[in-house]
Parts: sequence; C-alpha cells; structure tokens
Amino acid sequence: MVRVGLTGGIGSGKSTAADLLARRGAVVIDADAISRSVTAAGGSAIGPISEAFGPDFITPQGALDRDRMRQASYSDTQARKRLEGIVHPLVGAESARQEADAMAAGARCIVFDIPLLVESGRWRQRVDQVLVIDCVPEVQVARVMRRSALDADTVRKIMSSQASRAERLAAADIVVANSGDSLAPLAQDIDQVATRFGL
Repeated sequence: MVRVGLTGGIGSGKSTAADLLARRGAVVIDADAISRSVTAAGGSAIGPISEAFGPDFITPQGALDRDRMRQASYSDTQARKRLEGIVHPLVGAESARQEADAMAAGARCIVFDIPLLVESGRWRQRVDQVLVIDCVPEVQVARVMRRSALDADTVRKIMSSQASRAERLAAADIVVANSGDSLAPLAQDIDQVATRFGL
C-alpha cells in the first residue's frame, strides 16, 4: 500500500487532483474537510476555541466564525498558532482513524489531501511520496478571486501565510504543473501518476 501526501497552494487545483485520484480508486483523506467538521457547530474544537479566543469567535449557530478568525490570524501569528494547536491534533486523530479503516478495507493507495503538509513538518514521516500540484502565483490569485469572491490582497495574504512555492517544490517527490485553463492536461498527468501509485 502507498501513502501519498498531496499538497499545493490555495487555488493550485489540489482538490481537483484529489478527486481525480479518488476516481482511479485511491482513498482520499481530506484534512480540510476534517478541519471544517471539527470547527462546525457541535464540532470537537468549538469548546477549546471558545475558551482560547472568547465567545466572539463562535457564530450564533455554534460554529467557528471563520471571517473573524481569518482576520485575527493574519494580523497575529500567535493567534494562528493557538488555533492550529487546537485543530491540528483533532485532524491528526481523525486522519489516523480514517487511515486505519482504509487499511482494514485493503486500500492500495491512501491519499492524504493536506494543504499545510510542508508547513506542519509532521506529515513527511507519515507518507511514502509527496505529490505537489504546482501553479504560478498569478493564476492562483485569479482562481481564488473567481471562486471565493475574495479580493486580490486577501488572497495574497492567505498565500503569504502558506509555504512558498519554492518550499513546496523542494519537499516534492512528484510535481504536477497546473497553471493552464483546461482540466484535460491535469487529468492526463494525474492518470500517469496514479499508475505509479498502483491505481
């Protein structure tokens, strides 16, 4: 069985690559989806977040106020570290549970979809290969503005809080370029990569 760490900057097409690998038979464990679930209403991170940051950071519905937290995190790196200290262990525990289920089911390839794989430092030991979806920064900005209705400055702030393109490329075992407008080249490249993973 192969464990793959999949990463890429915001707007790189990483989630699309994960979907393509899932279609080829990979089990995808999505760290972002787990993070969203633990910070949703009733999620296991809500109590600790409220204690650490105050009730203003929780919406009336009982979920993490993402906009407020985003603003706090970009103006205060310690706030981001405190949030990560709460959320990352919960994401790690749920990832391990899903990994155990996939192994028990005889999965040939488990793909850990981890936006902050390079930044966290702890994922490299857990995976056999690191697959980076690479994209030029201008295209990242344009894609995120289109899909998320964020302005260019906000997108660049998000990008500056992530590992640099050079850091991701340095951590990669496999790089797939995805700066074009068409899905076809990405799908073709992922098909080739999937074969290397036994899919």
